[in-house]
Amino acid sequence: MANTTILLREEIDNLGGRGDLVKVKAGYARNYLLPHGLATLATKGNIKQIEQERAALLKRAAADRATAEAQRDQMSSITLEFERKAGEHGTLFGSVTSMDVAEALQAKGYEIDRRKIALRDAIKETGEYTVNVKLYRDVILSVPVTVTAEGGEIAEKPVKDRKAKKSAKTEEVKAEAEAPAGEPIGTDTPADTEAVEKVAE
Repeated sequence: MANTTILLREEIDNLGGRGDLVKVKAGYARNYLLPHGLATLATKGNIKQIEQERAALLKRAAADRATAEAQRDQMSSITLEFERKAGEHGTLFGSVTSMDVAEALQAKGYEIDRRKIALRDAIKETGEYTVNVKLYRDVILSVPVTVTAEGGEIAEKPVKDRKAKKSAKTEEVKAEAEAPAGEPIGTDTPADTEAVEKVAE
């Protein structure tokens, strides 16, 4: 299929940002990008118009980036906390979704489109997380998120307990292996005591 060159009027994921000249499949441009006003067809006939529009779009993009960077700086100290009903090992009966994050940010005075919140899978366990918010093309805000069970507790995961026990057992086995055979660890044997007494005499 033939390709065609277009000027992007809006940022399109995996394609480019506002003001970029890119080549795409002709059908994609004709059936989606052009009808939705997301791009302009770049032809030899409208090259001058395209350059003027591109300059305006790039200027707007620079302003948007500066705004996003200022917003990131302003929001840098934000932390979010959620309380949910949870089971014994911290498994939530519900979940924390990108919509919940967007609503929590809105409650703090920030209107963020939930599509800009990079949370592929909903949070389903208590714990501490970091959720990335895409304020602009390459301006990312990392928001610390704490999810607790009702009452404000973070349940300990059984997996961590098993790891801790395994680690303690490994240390115990290692200590036994390093000790002389047949001798208890950390105690003097009667033979050792007699030898010390003889030396003292």
